[in-house]
Amino acid sequence: MANKKKPLKKQKIRNAEYYDMQTAFDKLYADSVSGRQFRNLVELIQRPENIMLAYRNLRKNSGSKTAGVDKKTISDLNKWSDKKLVSRVQRKLDWYVPNAVRRVEIPKDNGKKRPLGIPTIMDRLIQQCILQVLEPICEAKFFKRSNGFRPTHSAENAIAQAERMIQNIGCYYVIDIDIHGFFDNVNHGKLLKQMWALGIRDKKLLSIISAMLKAEVAGIGFPEKGTPQGGIISPLLSNIVLNELDWWVASQWEEMPTKRNYVHRIYANGTPDKSNTIRALRSYTKLKECYLVRYADDFKIFCKKHSDAVKLFEATKQWLWERLGLEISPEKSKIVNVKRHYSEFLGFKLKVREKGKKPDGSKRYVIEAHVRDKALKKIRARSKEIIGQIRRTYDPKMEYRLIQKYNSYLIGIHNYYCIATHVNLDIHEIAFDVKKSLYNRLKHRLQRTGSISNRYIQEKYGKSREVRYLNGHAVVPVAYVQHRVPMDRKIRVNPYTPEGRTEIHKNLAGLNLAVMNHLMNTPAGQQSVEYNDNRIALYVAQKGKCAVSGIALDANQVDCHHKKPLSLGGDDSYQNLIIVSDAVHILIHSSSERTIKKYLNDLQLNSKQLAKLNNLRKLAEMPQITL
Repeated sequence: MANKKKPLKKQKIRNAEYYDMQTAFDKLYADSVSGRQFRNLVELIQRPENIMLAYRNLRKNSGSKTAGVDKKTISDLNKWSDKKLVSRVQRKLDWYVPNAVRRVEIPKDNGKKRPLGIPTIMDRLIQQCILQVLEPICEAKFFKRSNGFRPTHSAENAIAQAERMIQNIGCYYVIDIDIHGFFDNVNHGKLLKQMWALGIRDKKLLSIISAMLKAEVAGIGFPEKGTPQGGIISPLLSNIVLNELDWWVASQWEEMPTKRNYVHRIYANGTPDKSNTIRALRSYTKLKECYLVRYADDFKIFCKKHSDAVKLFEATKQWLWERLGLEISPEKSKIVNVKRHYSEFLGFKLKVREKGKKPDGSKRYVIEAHVRDKALKKIRARSKEIIGQIRRTYDPKMEYRLIQKYNSYLIGIHNYYCIATHVNLDIHEIAFDVKKSLYNRLKHRLQRTGSISNRYIQEKYGKSREVRYLNGHAVVPVAYVQHRVPMDRKIRVNPYTPEGRTEIHKNLAGLNLAVMNHLMNTPAGQQSVEYNDNRIALYVAQKGKCAVSGIALDANQVDCHHKKPLSLGGDDSYQNLIIVSDAVHILIHSSSERTIKKYLNDLQLNSKQLAKLNNLRKLAEMPQITL
């Protein structure tokens, strides 16, 4: 929010560039757009670069610290060498037999529990390898208003699309459909056929995915249907299942073929102007005008007429059952007139209210979006729960962590729900109760004055008079949130085209890509996979320069130094590593006056650079160097 004018850096795209896989992914996307069929995908999945990229993406995922049935996490894989890890994954893919899936149940808002299936860390790594190759193929085929679990798509885009359908197009009848136990009822055979229809014709890969779907659930047995929630590849598979629904609904109206091409221009955001096509369909056909917006298995169909909505509701229910074998929940599925009632979507509730008249004299309706009632109750309960945790601790370090936890939670809530038009009024409903809890439980420890050290909090909340301080740390005010208009994504923003990536992040221009590729292709043989992965990331973060001397490094000059040596209890974490030149590395560890004198004479370090060198020597428990 504070830096929204800056290009957004997408870590997964950056990682793909680290491991030189972006070109391969771009080609998969382009071939999929052109309708090519893919028959040798397993070879690409087994490439060492793809496996190392999967490891990096998995390591950055917070879920990688969750253990499967073998009780192993990403920390166990971190200790492996690159060669061993790549070899193990390649061998498993040659004849894939998945391990059992750990069953976990987490509570839902309605008091029920949602079952999660957690594969072992090795199976998750293999799923990540497959996901990276399948995603660009599927992205080329997915519908534009499918927003869940896709790169460059978000819940904000879905809300923006829903509001446009209601307010701009005038679709005041909304079909709310809830699929009963969607993830538990996906037909495996149908899913594999849908993948075949998308052009994924590699039979070996399809058999691997079939084995994943049929992996034993510990304590329950082998499933005959469903995709386990918790698997890395499950969101993509669920989108593949419902992609057919997206295009079926679109074919009933907006994708209906016409004799003439009415599209004569493309908008600045990359969207074709289909106004003339829609006008022709309205004037010369009796088709039912309808638009679908979907986020994962939560979707809505927007109609202009109640009679059309009734027919489409029944048609969709029948289509889901006959085509996908999925049933809807009768108590949760209904047709809503948003002039009278709220339609709930992704934690929001949407309605329209009358506001003036149009130039032709007809009534004008504008969108009214609120935070859902259940969401407000959950926000209040969670905020008070964290406040209670702060109250029960007097340890300064733990208190600081809990304040960060509280601030992060509220900032996340504000950033997500700020797109509701009445977010300020809604949050105020619970703000008094939360502030009362804050003051009553922490009244002896809160101060009204202080300084905000966090730059983001300063920029976003610095003007609020409601900011309080706990032992010098700013506490984010719960009610300080303002509405922001939700934005739909730009069509041209695409992680799988060079042009589409320019608006997502800055590429690796300015770096010596030959050196980076050398680091990737020649890992330090005796070091862990974590060390080699962090070495590449640090080279990019330091712009290919030595952290001490500031000189640009050639491939034979790059050394990755442990700030705290392994012999003194250091590790291979990113924070404990730094890229320096080979000469500086010798200086850090050298105790020979002759050697030190030689390299100081070669490097000609200034006082600031010498201070950096001495700081690294101090961490390595070496004596300071004086000129």
